[in-house]
Amino acid sequence: MNIVIIQYNAGNIRSVDFALSRLGVKAVTSADPEMITSADKVIFPGVGEAAGTMTHLQETGLARLIPSLKQDFLGICLGMQLMCSFSEEGNVPCLDIIPLRVKRFDAGSGLKVPHMGWNRLENVGGRLLDSSFEGEFMYFVHSYYVETGRFTTATTVYGTPFSAAVERDNFFATQFHPEKSGKAGSRLLEKFLSL
Repeated sequence: MNIVIIQYNAGNIRSVDFALSRLGVKAVTSADPEMITSADKVIFPGVGEAAGTMTHLQETGLARLIPSLKQDFLGICLGMQLMCSFSEEGNVPCLDIIPLRVKRFDAGSGLKVPHMGWNRLENVGGRLLDSSFEGEFMYFVHSYYVETGRFTTATTVYGTPFSAAVERDNFFATQFHPEKSGKAGSRLLEKFLSL
């Protein structure tokens, strides 16, 4: 199986590569459009800032390429947020694959921002995150969150309910980091690879 992790100006790519290696899977990290479009599976991880990253995606042509992909695609953390329509982080239009907005947690309500730690998945039900993931704890690190909507396939509550996972057609995404979420996270990556 040909798996490509998209290389762009965001961190956490190595963690995903290591997690796949633990599953016995070899992935290639690349920004080459031909390699990405010919992959069997594409993973779009990220830790970083939305506005600067969107500028990079536009300059490299990845902003046009990514929404056109037909193979199974997994966005993680910032990767998920960039798949949405708009982010309050830099007030920037994003890739508009998932028509939801990204909002900042309200620190004024006493919440610690960024949200960092283990939280339980609720209201789980999709092709990737099926009901067997209900109640699982996953690891989150983020200051912004994706609102809930018709493409939400799992929620988590941190001050307010938000989308822990979304999916639309061949596009799947998680706000949490499966590569840092122990056995449940490994199971999710295995499920993605077997779709």
